[in-house]
Amino acid sequence: MDWYRQMNKTERHTFIAAFGGWALDALDFMVFTFVISTLITVFSIDKGQAGMLATVTLLFSAIGGWLAGVLADRYGRVRILQVTILWFSICTVLIGFAQNFEQIFVLRALQGLGFGGEWAVGSVLMGEIVRTEYRGRAVGTVQSGWSIGWAVAALCYTASFSFLPEEYAWRVLFWIGVIPALFVLFIRKNVPEPELFQRTRKREDALEKRTSAWAIFSPALIKTTALSALLCTGVQGGYYAVTTWLPTFLKTERHLSVIGTGGYLLVIILGSFIGYLTGAYLTDRLGRRANLLIFAVLSGVSIYVYTQLQLSNDQMLILGFPLGFAASGIFSGMGAYLTELFPSAVRANAQGFAYNFGRGIGALFPSLVGYLAKTSGLGSAIGMFAGGAYLVVLITAFMLPETKGREIE
Repeated sequence: MDWYRQMNKTERHTFIAAFGGWALDALDFMVFTFVISTLITVFSIDKGQAGMLATVTLLFSAIGGWLAGVLADRYGRVRILQVTILWFSICTVLIGFAQNFEQIFVLRALQGLGFGGEWAVGSVLMGEIVRTEYRGRAVGTVQSGWSIGWAVAALCYTASFSFLPEEYAWRVLFWIGVIPALFVLFIRKNVPEPELFQRTRKREDALEKRTSAWAIFSPALIKTTALSALLCTGVQGGYYAVTTWLPTFLKTERHLSVIGTGGYLLVIILGSFIGYLTGAYLTDRLGRRANLLIFAVLSGVSIYVYTQLQLSNDQMLILGFPLGFAASGIFSGMGAYLTELFPSAVRANAQGFAYNFGRGIGALFPSLVGYLAKTSGLGSAIGMFAGGAYLVVLITAFMLPETKGREIE
């Protein structure tokens, strides 16, 4: 982390804002994965419907992410970042008051609008403020905030279900979602708009011309936009196929207790955290594409072993570490890579579209896993969809250019 000490005050404050926002985003989002089995019981729904609750959030996050990107190119990165954090925080708290499946479904959809926007805007903000030589490590390390939020969600889950009745415990987990709203105060006080964005806006004002939101589909950019969207589809489709259903897989097919499930997940989360940091380092050292290729292969192998082989509890515990390491480390290069692929006038728009198109298509995976699990088993369903997703990553990574060291425009 020596690079962090060498950053200036503005770069460090931006890093803290993006890291904290992403960690709190993860806390709010990952809470749901821990209570799927409880919601199935409380509201008498099946696995297919439970998968829909995960899918609808991801689908709407695709819309929210692109919309936030378009707005961030027009009104500013910092302003829209604050709006997205407040939005998903409020929606998360309201889920804790839901009385039926339909109410949760609507609130999960609304939650997705803010969830999708936070990463798209925060990643662009980091990419434009942090200097080139630190960009990969800084943006990649921000991704590790997800594992921090995930770990906090796991600890809160273990505590609440150990000391509270099940019918109240799951609600408390969503009420904790009020915390991110307080973080907006730090962002408002300490994080300025990037100079690069301000120069772009002044040039557009002088020319009295605004770049169209559809410019990312122009002949000059359509190939990059399409390949970036496919890349993001593979990365996120594989990730959500695993993380959405993993707690339920451990509990229903491996028959672990609540404390046992939390313990196994903490091992995976530790691997996830170290994977993010390793990926952040490699993306600057070896390049953006090399990082994607290495972790795609590792992810495919880890998921196959973890879900398809008959393993003992001790073996599962050990293998949880490489599973978390590989599935998360692949994300570390994504933010810097997408930032460097597009020009400033459409950067947030393009990055928001590509990442959240991938999230929207990847959003189908939890539902498909849930329905396939009815006939083939949950472990087989997870392995099938996640494996196919990482194959897409390998193909598209070879088709996109390397951007390591590129000065952004």
